[in-house]
Amino acid sequence: MLPEVPPAHCLPHNLLIPHSHPDPAVLHTFLLYFGFVVVYVALDAASFIHPLHGLNITPWNPAPALGLVLLLRRGSGALPVFVLAVLLGEYLVRGGPFPWWKSLLSALSLAAGYALFGKVLGRRMQPGTLLDDRAALLGWIVPVVLGTLLNSVVYVTCLQLLGLLPAKGWLTGLLQFWVGDAVGITIAMPLFWWLSGARGRLALRSALMCWETLGYSLLGMLALGVAFGLGDDSGFKLFYVLFLPIIWASARQGMAGAILSATLLQVGVIGVVQVLDLNAVTVAELQLLGVVMGLVGFFIGGVVDEQRRTSGELRQTLRLAAAGEMAGALAHELNQPLTALGVYASAYDALQGRGETGARLDAAINGMRAEAQRAGDVVRRLRDFFRTGATKLEAVALPQLIESAAQSYRLKANNSGVRFLVPQAPDIVLLADRLQLEVVLRNLLSNAFEAVATVDAAARRISIQATRLPGARVLICVEDSGCGLNTRDAERAFESFHSSKSSGLGLGLVISRAIAETHGGSLWGEVADHGVFKLVLPIQETPNR
Repeated sequence: MLPEVPPAHCLPHNLLIPHSHPDPAVLHTFLLYFGFVVVYVALDAASFIHPLHGLNITPWNPAPALGLVLLLRRGSGALPVFVLAVLLGEYLVRGGPFPWWKSLLSALSLAAGYALFGKVLGRRMQPGTLLDDRAALLGWIVPVVLGTLLNSVVYVTCLQLLGLLPAKGWLTGLLQFWVGDAVGITIAMPLFWWLSGARGRLALRSALMCWETLGYSLLGMLALGVAFGLGDDSGFKLFYVLFLPIIWASARQGMAGAILSATLLQVGVIGVVQVLDLNAVTVAELQLLGVVMGLVGFFIGGVVDEQRRTSGELRQTLRLAAAGEMAGALAHELNQPLTALGVYASAYDALQGRGETGARLDAAINGMRAEAQRAGDVVRRLRDFFRTGATKLEAVALPQLIESAAQSYRLKANNSGVRFLVPQAPDIVLLADRLQLEVVLRNLLSNAFEAVATVDAAARRISIQATRLPGARVLICVEDSGCGLNTRDAERAFESFHSSKSSGLGLGLVISRAIAETHGGSLWGEVADHGVFKLVLPIQETPNR
């Protein structure tokens, strides 16, 4: 008869067994390592083709690339799992008629070499920037070539000392194992590296979802057929067609396309080698071809990605610079309403101080309200233009437009001794955004005042005049007595970030031309011994007489 067991609530706390759940982090790590071992052995089995003397010397060995990525991502803590995968691959895949201890020693020497290689590779380069640019690519490929060579020397020597490799086969075994490892790591490691990171997986996924991926995949299969089918009788002379799909993919999709196309082509080449049962010499040639194709694709992809990043950075800089130019335009445009607002405010204070309560006080308040609304309109319209290029078209009298732009420079002309000429403009009405066109004219006048600042005071002259042209157009010409533009400056004056000034970003004329073209006009600078800038705008409307 079993003794009676007291209820659980009567047991001491130290005897109670708590209900525990597995740690999610531990479970994730276990599944990761388990998946790694399975994939490693599978890759080892898939690449065990044309082995030399039944040993782990094959034309293509991608499994170590997976192990190196694991060591780079997880650190030295993953080393036991990597060694286990190498040992399992040795016994499950090859399992040759050799003493178990010889296979164990050879596998351990190989695992130790890969582990040391991974440690050196992690110190040599920044893992977070693998294949991000050409410098990172060189920082990766050089250790790969040297590391696989050193590891091959140690491993093949160990095989020979254990009696697993004939004495005369050392050099052949070294070359084949080195090239096979170098090919496998060079082609497969970028794919595994990108798959192991969120950013890389996103890039590869985006590339796979693109129709061009199907295009260069089909082109790759066609190239394999042409190279091996048509080129077989001529000694594989049509191998260069294999570069077409990888160049296409790299140029269009950057590093992601290069990785995908290089992997597909390498798998295709290995498959053809298996089907056609090519001899060892041909296999070696194809190994080197695979490496060269992969590196060509990686370098092209790296350059494309660098250019895209640079272009994005330039666009961001351009937006910031445009914001600076907008700030300058706002300063010009807001000066008048803010000045008027101050005048109205002073008038309001004076009227109120005298006890005024009639229409004059209301007029001051209404004036302040109108100028505040005008200032807000200036900010809103310039913001819309710089964001979207939107314009607010309205009937604009040309004489008033020119006078409004020139008004703020009359005092500056008097103070600096500049003869400022503003002839009466033709009585023409434009359908345009007044604010934007004033920005253009004020920018041209500002440049003219800066140009004449370097000449003698007696020779300082600036003019802005308008002339009606045939074809319902009007020409607005801003001239100054400065040094003018030479041929080179005239060509580059409207380039972004080109400026002859010691300050500024050189975007004023770029933005001014954009505004002119938005209105259906044009803006250019002429080559002359003095400053000449011409603005042509279409005439949309003429006043009724």
